Amino acid sequence: MVVEIWQGGAPYAQGDQTEDCPRLIPYLLKGKEPVGALIICPGGGYESRADYEGGPIAEWLNSIGIAAFVLHYRVSPYRYPVPLLDAQRAIRLVRHRASEWGVDPARVGILGFSAGGHLASTAGTHYDNGDKQSSDPIERMSCRPDLMVLCYPVITFGEFANRGSRANLLGSNDTPEWRDYLSNEKHIDTKTPPAFLWHTADDKVVRVENVLLFAMALSRHNVPYDLHIYESGRHGLGLALHEQETRTWTGLCEKWLRKRGF
Repeated sequence: MVVEIWQGGAPYAQGDQTEDCPRLIPYLLKGKEPVGALIICPGGGYESRADYEGGPIAEWLNSIGIAAFVLHYRVSPYRYPVPLLDAQRAIRLVRHRASEWGVDPARVGILGFSAGGHLASTAGTHYDNGDKQSSDPIERMSCRPDLMVLCYPVITFGEFANRGSRANLLGSNDTPEWRDYLSNEKHIDTKTPPAFLWHTADDKVVRVENVLLFAMALSRHNVPYDLHIYESGRHGLGLALHEQETRTWTGLCEKWLRKRGF
């Protein structure tokens, strides 16, 4: 099943080809009781989306009793705010169709890798409660995720930025003002959702300072978080099934998700 998240064409669409039509791939569970769900944002530097950070992650979540939705958000040549609009719409849509999909609308989180982690953390720091006056019932839903899972994420567009992700997202709007606005560690407050974060200390693509900055900001505002820094590894590990150390992240994350009621 493939679900286009915008009916009648997505905002800012440059055409009607596959890459112009953001969509969700649902991985649903059968059961009598509604379950928690995570929307998955694969990485790819806002230039592509890595398949191994999509479907396999959804299957893992299903194996621990959590519904999953892989988000095919738009990437370059699309610029900000397009990917964020896609992520926000996905959250609203899952809440709107929660009863149909066997999901608890009060347990809808977001999970992202690398640049997808930037998108997930943007959704967790730049959100609204929905437009209650909208003629579109989906837009009446809140787009605030109930929690975030951020895997070797791009967070900041400042000193420790991944320049490729920043360039692909901002394009000609790569100004100090927009860099600041999309440095998500600067936009945390007491209402920011809880977060699970992991990274490798020797990541050469996205520096570990990204996740440290985010964790410190969460701490300053007393937002619950669970942070794991592995001494060694590499960027883009996904499930890390063949890695002796980092493969443990899924077990740690599962325990954290259970603690948060997912």
